[in-house]
Amino acid sequence: MSASATVVLVAGPSGSGKSRLAALSGVPHVSLDDFYLDGDHPALPVTELGGERVIDWDDPRSWNCPAAVAAIEKLIRTGGVRAPVYRLAANAAVGERAIELGDASAVVAEGVFAPQALGPLRAAGLRVVPLWLDRSRTLNGVRRLARDLAERRKPAHVLIFRGIALWRDEGRRRREALALGFRPVGMASARRLVAGLARR
Repeated sequence: MSASATVVLVAGPSGSGKSRLAALSGVPHVSLDDFYLDGDHPALPVTELGGERVIDWDDPRSWNCPAAVAAIEKLIRTGGVRAPVYRLAANAAVGERAIELGDASAVVAEGVFAPQALGPLRAAGLRVVPLWLDRSRTLNGVRRLARDLAERRKPAHVLIFRGIALWRDEGRRRREALALGFRPVGMASARRLVAGLARR
């Protein structure tokens, strides 16, 4: 199978609605966050939050970019792939899921480390449309904290300190993504763009 489907590569801060966009799109979806390294990996970066040393899940070194890119390429070229299912609360992959391309002309791949995947995906010869989901920084923070507390991803104090750090860092990450070629779009525009690609 040729690399005919377009990869809509969606970046944006945690809480911006990337997973929601993917769920609403109606096309195959690869969650890049499922390719985090397990919590016992020796190369995991560490940071300090609120006086406590914790794994830095916001550092690209905590994420397996080659595995994520390989999975997307396999999905596009062969029509199917088995991808890990990661749970941050467990610091580990807890299973697998099958992703099938079918007759889809687009795939949404989304995650906070999407900018790191852009170059490798293009080097693999895939057609990529890079988008930055551009929404209110404060609302991103509110959505992120509410979700993370509800899912008990980490202890509450860690989530609060992490949220403050991410809020402060969001502007820098946005600038870096746009410099790589990501296009800033709101949720409605992103949905229209994905729908247009899906109809091709």
